[in-house]
Amino acid sequence: MKKRTIQTLDDIARLAKVSKSTVSRALNDSPLLSQKTKERIQALAGKHNFRINVSARNLRVRQSHTIAFVAPDCEPNFFSPESLFGFEILGGIGNELRSLGYDLLIANVNPLDTTSINSYFGSARVDGFIVLASQTNQAIVEKMLELGAPFITWGVPLPNLNYCSVTGDNLAGGVLATQHLIQLGRQQIAFLGGPPDDLTVQHRYEGYENALQTAGRRVALKRVVYGDYSYTSGLVAMQNLLKKSPDLDAVFVNSDLMAIAAIKIILESGRRVPEDVAVVGYDDVSIAMYNNLPLTTIRQNVPLAGSLLAQNLIHYIKTGEITNVTTPVELMIRKSA
Repeated sequence: MKKRTIQTLDDIARLAKVSKSTVSRALNDSPLLSQKTKERIQALAGKHNFRINVSARNLRVRQSHTIAFVAPDCEPNFFSPESLFGFEILGGIGNELRSLGYDLLIANVNPLDTTSINSYFGSARVDGFIVLASQTNQAIVEKMLELGAPFITWGVPLPNLNYCSVTGDNLAGGVLATQHLIQLGRQQIAFLGGPPDDLTVQHRYEGYENALQTAGRRVALKRVVYGDYSYTSGLVAMQNLLKKSPDLDAVFVNSDLMAIAAIKIILESGRRVPEDVAVVGYDDVSIAMYNNLPLTTIRQNVPLAGSLLAQNLIHYIKTGEITNVTTPVELMIRKSA
């Protein structure tokens, strides 16, 4: 019986049980796919004498000169006033993309149903994606790798996966914050982190732990709590800290917004900042300087981070070179510590 003619990428995708975009990248030897996946799809195409229609392909891959910033639609507060970090990094991304001749699109993607990514990338509406790395977004990262979509993340890259990223030096940031509090003579230094399963938070905790150990101290688990970077979680976490460790005299907080919430709870408890409890935040978003009590914090240079995300993604789109950049951090000393 005569074999069915294989004529399109869809035909190969159906046989290989992958997406059409993955087939396209395999046949174009994309560095985003594993060698094993490329060889399997290329062998299947060869078996059926399939060749890419170059004219049609050129039309399909015409660049849109648009980059999508992925905003998970399961996080409704991302663009609320509470999400200062998200706003400021987005500003850096937008400014740099504009200078490079690209437009910025906000893409709402459900991490529990990542098929919506296809509507952006498969239809050539965007050339690539920028993602804020978190546990919530892990499924999005994995889907983009499966599709062979160009993307870059802000945050510590997931282990054993090869893709572009920009992140701050979180280990150094944790050390700087804790060392500063030790040098101020504080004895009972607490850690108020973001989500505990977030690699960024784990690195900051490691810096906190290292600084304490270098000073001959041990971590007291009663002085370690976690939030989710929001103001509300900062309120709750600081209340828990004061209940578990009423003798604490300093706290290293993993975001400026949570730090401002922590200061509110400390003051309401009858304690003074910084006389009784010193507070160090993280990020140095604009509100840190203009808070009623200007915040000592670890500066990440968020606009620079946004600029690097845009630059390195466009570089990857043009060259296929995967880059992993770590930006320096610095201690900004103000009145809270």
